[in-house]
Amino acid sequence: MTLLRRPLFAPLGLALALGGCQALPAPSQAEDPLADAPPVSRGLDAEGLSTLLVAELAGQRGDYRRATRGFLATAERYGAPELARRAALAARFDEDPALLEEAARRWQALTPGSEAPARLLASLAMQRGDWSTALEQRLTLDGEDTGSLLDFVEGALEAGADPTPLRRRLAEHLAEAEADDLEAGLAMTLLEAAEGDIEASHRRLEQLIERFPEQPEAWRVRAMLALESGAPERARASAREGLAVATGDPRLMLLLAQAEIRLDNLARAEAHTDALLADHGDRPELRLALARLYLEEGHPRPARRLLLPLTGGDDTPPLAFLLLGGIAEQEGEVDNALLYYRQVPEGEEFLFSRASAARMLIEDDRLLDARAFLRIERLRHPEAASSLTALEVELLDEAGARAQADALLDSRLAADPDDARLRYQRAMRAYQDGDLAAMEADLRAIIARDPDNANALNALGYTLADENLEGRLEEARALIERALEIEPDNPAILDSRGWVEYRLGDPEAALPWLERAWDALPDQEVGAHLIEVLWALDRRERARELMATALERFETRPRIDELLERIPALAP
Repeated sequence: MTLLRRPLFAPLGLALALGGCQALPAPSQAEDPLADAPPVSRGLDAEGLSTLLVAELAGQRGDYRRATRGFLATAERYGAPELARRAALAARFDEDPALLEEAARRWQALTPGSEAPARLLASLAMQRGDWSTALEQRLTLDGEDTGSLLDFVEGALEAGADPTPLRRRLAEHLAEAEADDLEAGLAMTLLEAAEGDIEASHRRLEQLIERFPEQPEAWRVRAMLALESGAPERARASAREGLAVATGDPRLMLLLAQAEIRLDNLARAEAHTDALLADHGDRPELRLALARLYLEEGHPRPARRLLLPLTGGDDTPPLAFLLLGGIAEQEGEVDNALLYYRQVPEGEEFLFSRASAARMLIEDDRLLDARAFLRIERLRHPEAASSLTALEVELLDEAGARAQADALLDSRLAADPDDARLRYQRAMRAYQDGDLAAMEADLRAIIARDPDNANALNALGYTLADENLEGRLEEARALIERALEIEPDNPAILDSRGWVEYRLGDPEAALPWLERAWDALPDQEVGAHLIEVLWALDRRERARELMATALERFETRPRIDELLERIPALAP
């Protein structure tokens, strides 16, 4: 439903649904014609109807936050799950995940066991990388709705989720299950393999195949794990077994093709991928997926063969041009690659394609050509001019031409002083150069033009706190608190909020902020802050455990290394 086309809810219909409003007496000349009316005992009273009408009108005006709040208040008052659902619908248009989650949780509380709010909450948890919460919501779905559990675990592992807590919770689910749960069992085999418990994974998988030999998913998981363990022959055999019970299954055919590629049987692999196209429709998205498979396996020729037919019309997928550009660049065809990269339209792959083209030219010792290319692209795409300038600055820095990068930034900001993106970039470069005064001047200029720029507020507040500048920590906290009011769930700002408390000498107050930041954004800088605060609070074991996790997880970790150098006792 589109809020701007029709109301989120018909107030009259709602009144009838809740039992109807009291009939009103005819107007009279009395001071208060309703003074003697009985109280409303069913349906909407004046306050409820008013709140609902305000929410309805707010939704029609595009004020989705106010609409959500109104629907939530009315849902709470009347215990009406339909209104909580409407609140979630309005919140989806507000671009505030915290508000959407609040509405979804209220909806779920009013309709325990309902599928829709559970799916919504699982999706929100996945977006913020909270895979344990997402799994918990997935497991609340009944019966057939757990059918995508295997896909969920595959996606979580591909995104880098920690398999240990997922395995622990899934083991509890399997122990509670009254009947064999094939999907959960197969998902568990993936988690066991991801943890390195290959023996347990193999034993469970063989038991499942023995019990469910007619289920293609079991054979698919077996083939997939065989490929991951470097056994393409076993993967090929498993894929063939699966295809014997599910002829033409596209995922099994894809695994079979992948196994043939690993065995250097390219002709057979191409035959399988051609069969996939013939049997499941020669669709652009399928060609793209197959081409990426060949590229991931290091075979550009069959990938190019799959992609070239997509370039014959006016609706070529942008990714096809991007991949063809990459193939041409890999083959040393620089000018040909440039032609492909330039055909990627504005959208998701636009900046990446221009960065690839310019970087390719620079690596070919054609810096002037790269700069000319980006200058022309700014003229061709004026809406992307700021992003393209920022990209050129980064590439010049990479090429060691920092003076040229400085000159470009200064000239572009002289032409457009209100470009907050470029001014922020210049501020961060000044910080890297140790020029805190120049950094603060640019950030102050951004804030003066846009007092609600949470990014600039947080950057300035965090820098003041991190540098531990005498007499300016309270100022730093005020800036960070203002940023947090604007973006209350931004993990970078949560980290800053905790760090400034630590700098102010209150590690106990800092801890919950840093824990929230780490849960939402487990990066090396947040980790270093949390470890240092845990150590200051004498929680040594937890600090060392987290240090061990950070050392294992992050290849590049300057803040972690600096902390370990300062406090050698943190070494796990």
